Amino acid sequence: MDGQERFCAVILAAGASSRMGRDKALLPWPPASETGTLLSAAILHLQPFAQTVIVVAGKNADRLAPVAEAHGTILVRNPAPERGQFSSMQTGLRAALDHGCDAAMITPVDCPPLSAASLEKLRAQFDQAYARGAWGVAPEHNGRRGHPLLASRSLIEAILNAPVTSNAREVSRTHATKFEYVPVLDKLLSVDLNTPAEYSALAAHIDR
Repeated sequence: MDGQERFCAVILAAGASSRMGRDKALLPWPPASETGTLLSAAILHLQPFAQTVIVVAGKNADRLAPVAEAHGTILVRNPAPERGQFSSMQTGLRAALDHGCDAAMITPVDCPPLSAASLEKLRAQFDQAYARGAWGVAPEHNGRRGHPLLASRSLIEAILNAPVTSNAREVSRTHATKFEYVPVLDKLLSVDLNTPAEYSALAAHIDR
């Protein structure tokens, strides 16, 4: 890469959200918003850093299509989302390569988006890390790691070549020396957002 790589943002939104009881991609975000959702927030935060934004949906594709279309993104469907999030990652990364991308910013939709300052830092650190031989970078705060993962073509290919029964953690362990982690100030990094109670607690914290 020469710093002119074509980045795609890949947002993983195919989960069943069974513990939440409603589609997490469509939860209001910020929580007090009357129009914004976690999906629209993820799109708007990542768009300045990517030439193309890809949203991976599953059985919820019809519900997510209006949001994806309103923001000019590409919606792809994971034909078997029950295989797990790694299968959605592979689906999204195949679409990224199909659209001419050399690198990707990958995030689950239920991770509150990072600040613009943190995303700018990650993007700048990616080029420096790549020059040192790294395949990917990810943010961390107080020892906790989170998303988005910025992946080079080598990491994308490693993910696509892994069995669908694998997961991103196994790939990162296999290639641990190829990853670098970037400290950020975002306190919501790696926040758990799986149940109504967790969402309500986070909403109360943000609203204070």
